[in-house]
Amino acid sequence: MMRIGEVARRAGVTPRALRYYEEKGLLRARRDHNGYRVYEEDTVHAARNIARLLRAGLSSEDVARFGDCLRRERMDPSPDCAALLEVYTARLAMLDRRIEALTELRGRLAEEARRLRAAMAAHASDPDRSPGRREPVQA
Repeated sequence: MMRIGEVARRAGVTPRALRYYEEKGLLRARRDHNGYRVYEEDTVHAARNIARLLRAGLSSEDVARFGDCLRRERMDPSPDCAALLEVYTARLAMLDRRIEALTELRGRLAEEARRLRAAMAAHASDPDRSPGRREPVQA
């Protein structure tokens, strides 16, 4: 059994991250007689795997689907870890849709910027609109 500080140190995460993982239902801790959290040895593997998956862009809900697979030192292609590929594939498809939408948005914004530059250039080259010229006053 280990306390939160030791698990955090060995897993390369912060105690705050461990509490977050616990709050999201990704880790389980027992309470010792003095109220401190205590963790099983395999919690180190789970914390490392959770941190890696979250850094890769998965949500905590995605990670929760991995279940006991998280507690392994290596999340391998065993039947327990079959959800890995499904989650990765779904997340990649979502990212592809977002990239496509952002690419379209970027194109529209670039076109608007091109139009504005062209209009400004035309305006600047019009001798009737030069900065020093004043419009005649109408009586």
